[in-house]
Amino acid sequence: MSSTILLDVTDGVATLTLNRPAALNALSFEMMGALAEATSKLAHRDDLRVVVIKGAGEHFMAGGDLKDFAGQLHLSPESRIASFRATIEQDINRSVEALAGLRVPVIGRVHGACAGFGLSLALGCDMVLAADTAYFTTAYGSIALSGDGGVSWFLPRIVGRHKAFELLLMAERFDAAEALRLGVANKVVPLAELDAAVDALVGRILRGPKEAYAEMKRLLNQSPDQSLDAQLQLEAEAFARCAARPDFDEGIGAFLEKRKPRFNG
Repeated sequence: MSSTILLDVTDGVATLTLNRPAALNALSFEMMGALAEATSKLAHRDDLRVVVIKGAGEHFMAGGDLKDFAGQLHLSPESRIASFRATIEQDINRSVEALAGLRVPVIGRVHGACAGFGLSLALGCDMVLAADTAYFTTAYGSIALSGDGGVSWFLPRIVGRHKAFELLLMAERFDAAEALRLGVANKVVPLAELDAAVDALVGRILRGPKEAYAEMKRLLNQSPDQSLDAQLQLEAEAFARCAARPDFDEGIGAFLEKRKPRFNG
């Protein structure tokens, strides 16, 4: 695997590191392919409990690598369309879909710049913990692009359609406090405490009911495309599956015995 993306899996915790720190982890074409490869590997593992996505160095990701984009300017409009569409469909879309399809929580650890596809990637995480020094922008409008990585799907569902259009249209930077207010981030902590906060959340997930978390994620991902009655039916089926698992027995037993549950997944 290319060193632009690092993947480590230890004791059920997968850490995916965006690894171009000298370039603010800007997404190059090489990095797009490496990300697709890494997320595909995650999708084929059955030993995962949680995934953490983070950036090496001082930033999460400052968007696409504009130097790589500039290398496409000599192409005809038709060739550019073919080139960019193929890259997005084969690498970007595959990565986003793989992460969304994982049966475990995906946590974004965000610090420094979180722009362009970096913001799309963070929005696609199930939870985001951000440093108080982090800053965010859609960025696409600044270079006359419309957005990728699911930004037009995730953003309006998190902040609302009007605010999403404003953030895309204006491409203005907003800070961690605003990200928290908008729901882009779940928690904001001082940079020095970010790793401890992520570790605490990972530990909480590892101690939790793995299959119930998988059902929660599936229900939330399906709900935008369902009618109320269809979603109620999906909830009933998921609830019943959870109730038939040993972790449910443990949860009830722990409540009755007034102790903390010891789930085993």
